[in-house]
Amino acid sequence: MSEEIEQFLIYLATERGLSTNYQLIVQRSLETFAEWASREGLELKSIEAGNITDFLAFRKRSGLQASSVRLDAVAIRIFFRFLVSRQGWAQNPAETLTLPRPEKHLPETLNPGDVQRLIESVGQGDPQGLRDRAMLELLYSSGLRVSELCNARLENLDMESGFIRVIGKGNKTRMVPVGVPALGAMKSYLDSARPSLVRPRTGAEIFLSIRGKKLTPQRIWQLINQYAARAGLDINVFPHLLRHSFATHLLGGGADLRIIQELLGHADISTTQIYTHVEKSGLKAVIKKFHPRG
Repeated sequence: MSEEIEQFLIYLATERGLSTNYQLIVQRSLETFAEWASREGLELKSIEAGNITDFLAFRKRSGLQASSVRLDAVAIRIFFRFLVSRQGWAQNPAETLTLPRPEKHLPETLNPGDVQRLIESVGQGDPQGLRDRAMLELLYSSGLRVSELCNARLENLDMESGFIRVIGKGNKTRMVPVGVPALGAMKSYLDSARPSLVRPRTGAEIFLSIRGKKLTPQRIWQLINQYAARAGLDINVFPHLLRHSFATHLLGGGADLRIIQELLGHADISTTQIYTHVEKSGLKAVIKKFHPRG
């Protein structure tokens, strides 16, 4: 099978223009499949749909995650499709292959009390403290991605109307409301702290480092970890966790899913629907705790 795999990889590189990383992933999957087929005494021309299913089951039993098994299945399917279209094969044994469903991981969330503890763990006696308090308030108040927070600019914040304009994935712009506590923290930071962080080449980004440059996602991650430890939170707290908490708490409070989709900047509501699963899991926990037969 090695010659056919090599020809297929050349096709991916030269005609499809796919990345080297993707080619390596496909190569790894197909070589693993070829080794398995060889152990099973199968030649390329003799492989049938059932053999491919057996291979994927073998991979799953080996402890591979569903997402990795899915990558194997995709590689095999496009490989045999190539053999039919370019090598003149009459039949494609992978034509009816069903791809394993991707796993749905429910996002972790903080409860409102934990969010409050996290925010209140930030001291406000220096410019960095005022900045970090405003940063945490805005992340939770508006459900921003950490990249959106880093790139937020002064001209896009309207303190009077209580809205901020952010640029999300795909350079899509959206207007997001800012809550009253966040507006108060932002005003304190902008009036009393940001001016002291400004340097000669500072840009218009809202959140600045002590060197006058915009904060990076890595730095924000570090800061949130520090404050989570200070607040005594015993779970892994990261910037996106505040976004998940924002959406889950809105849904739990009765907000419409379409509104949450718009606030989060999701292109497809199916992405937002995962929060309905989180809310249902919360209801299940309530029944288990309080119902006599839960």
